[in-house]
Amino acid sequence: MSKLISLLSLSFLFSFSSFSSAHDLVAAIQSEDRSPKNVLRDEFRNPEETLTFFQIKPDMRVVELSPGGGWYTEILANYLHEPGILIAAHFDKDSEVGYFKRGRANFEKKIASSPMYSNVEIVDLSSNLAKENSVDAVITFRNLHNWLGPQMDSIFANSFKALKPGGVFGVVEHRADPGTSIDDMKKSGYVTEEHAITIAKKHGFVLVAKSEINANPKDTKDHPRGVWTLPPNLRLKDVDRNKYLSIGESDRMTLLFKKP
Repeated sequence: MSKLISLLSLSFLFSFSSFSSAHDLVAAIQSEDRSPKNVLRDEFRNPEETLTFFQIKPDMRVVELSPGGGWYTEILANYLHEPGILIAAHFDKDSEVGYFKRGRANFEKKIASSPMYSNVEIVDLSSNLAKENSVDAVITFRNLHNWLGPQMDSIFANSFKALKPGGVFGVVEHRADPGTSIDDMKKSGYVTEEHAITIAKKHGFVLVAKSEINANPKDTKDHPRGVWTLPPNLRLKDVDRNKYLSIGESDRMTLLFKKP
């Protein structure tokens, strides 16, 4: 009987250890479930420091705006567990734009590929995202330049509505030099901190903190093909490839807002 109790105790401890590990951010980042290609970007994207700065906890309901190929989704799906959930707001399912349709289809295929993504819901980026006052955090990575104009207003407004009072809104974006025009932001892919903060405040957010976690002083921001000249895009292919590889990924602002 005592032997049985010991075995049951060990089983319980093992289960508890596995459960704890699943909720640990470092373990999620180091998980073998992640794509090796994505892991190579960690040195530039600093996921542990960034998600910690955004105050993301494993039991949160989190919206990830425009997750692209799912770089952060891989980490968040490992990290968020019941009652936590990840809501991925991807390109609209009924979009007639080929690039958007392919991106959404590829993301859906990724989510269907593993039980790891069982806690991930997919919604349209143009939707209300979630029920009003129902989520703990909304986060987005390197997307603001794609939304400049009315779309940015709409997405920020829907993010504010979806968040609970006190909920956080975390933004990482390629950082333009102060005074850069909207037209130049669109062409270069870099957005000024001032513009990001202005639009966030316009929709009711309060700026809580800024971080230099994702800063890169090597980035001169004057590249022939804008931010896409740098890795991982390397739009110029072999032209000055080593030069751009030595710079690394873009200089980025990291901003934390809250819904009052």
